[in-house]
Amino acid sequence: MDETPELAAFRAETRAWLEENCPAEMRTPPGGDNDMCWGGRKWKFRSEAQKLWLERMAAKGWTVPEWPTEYGGGGLTKDEAKILLQEMRRIRARPPLSSFGIWMLGPALLKYGNEAQKKEHLPKIARGEIRWCQGYSEPGAGSDLASLRTSAILEGDEYVVNGSKIWTSYADKADWIFCLVRTDPDAPKHLGISFLLFDMESPGVTTSPIKLISGYSPFCQTFFDNVRVPAENLVGTRGKGWDIAKYLLTHEREMIGDMGSPGRDSMHQIAKKAIGTDGEGRLKDSLLRADIARHEIDAFAFALTMERVKDEAKAGQGVGALSSMLKYYGTELNKNRQELLMSIQGSDGLTWEGEERYDGALAREWLRSRANSIEGGTSEVQLNIIAKRVLQLPGA
Repeated sequence: MDETPELAAFRAETRAWLEENCPAEMRTPPGGDNDMCWGGRKWKFRSEAQKLWLERMAAKGWTVPEWPTEYGGGGLTKDEAKILLQEMRRIRARPPLSSFGIWMLGPALLKYGNEAQKKEHLPKIARGEIRWCQGYSEPGAGSDLASLRTSAILEGDEYVVNGSKIWTSYADKADWIFCLVRTDPDAPKHLGISFLLFDMESPGVTTSPIKLISGYSPFCQTFFDNVRVPAENLVGTRGKGWDIAKYLLTHEREMIGDMGSPGRDSMHQIAKKAIGTDGEGRLKDSLLRADIARHEIDAFAFALTMERVKDEAKAGQGVGALSSMLKYYGTELNKNRQELLMSIQGSDGLTWEGEERYDGALAREWLRSRANSIEGGTSEVQLNIIAKRVLQLPGA
């Protein structure tokens, strides 16, 4: 990126603003999911600094810097948004808000939502006032998502929703859900699906957490029993929800893939602190040193690829099936990263409780990473998509 005088001025202003407004407590990596700010009606801030950081960034529109200002965004250009990210990384600032609304629903609403839906939901997402969950997979419709059976029957000016979803991340903590439902049971399975938004406090909605081997319960099974949803909450065209679903999945897979990007602390910095160095300042364990070097080269190469694909998408070229490539490789990198972190910490990495180890965050994240190759579409599905739509292999 060639930095024009205008961009240089923007960088200077952004750097000064961040230095003045980012609390010191928000300049350290979060200690896991529970230490990140998710927002929503049920959210309880971990500290005054976390609350202040969100409020200040939301007031600038910088929780969603490239969204239009009329929807709560910052209205920045892609180059300005890149500078903002660089300056945040420079001072190790945490993202002020983690949100499925930002990562997945927001882009879908910007493309497919009507003006009333955009004005109603996007500013609340940007300010962290509403927390969203995703209603896609079902007990009998996982990788073959188009086989979903949750129904939404139109009665007057309301849809009546019945069925269940599974692996709905944080459904027990979410305020609203964006949900795929079948509005035409007689249509071919990829048709007759619609995209519906509704409040999780609606009568008839219940959730049941699913405990993972990590000891956490981020996933839930969600049940709908005659849930009445205003027809105005239908996004896009009735029966054309599969188009929205595919578009949203490209953002979800890009989000999951981004986990493979380098962390705030490089792996060798973490290892030096934990293991120590030899007389020449190198990591003492030569085999681990080689593994870390290999991982960091792969991670930075992947980060550059992510950057290129994002730039192409912002230039109007789209991501499409490339998101499957990013998702697959990013999840493999993250799993490898978690394995290396456990190797670096040794027996200390197995700590399961205690404030000093963030209640076993390292071990729990290592176990949690096993699901990366399943969620958002299994690795096998992603490889098939890459073979067919990216590489265009014969017979794929």
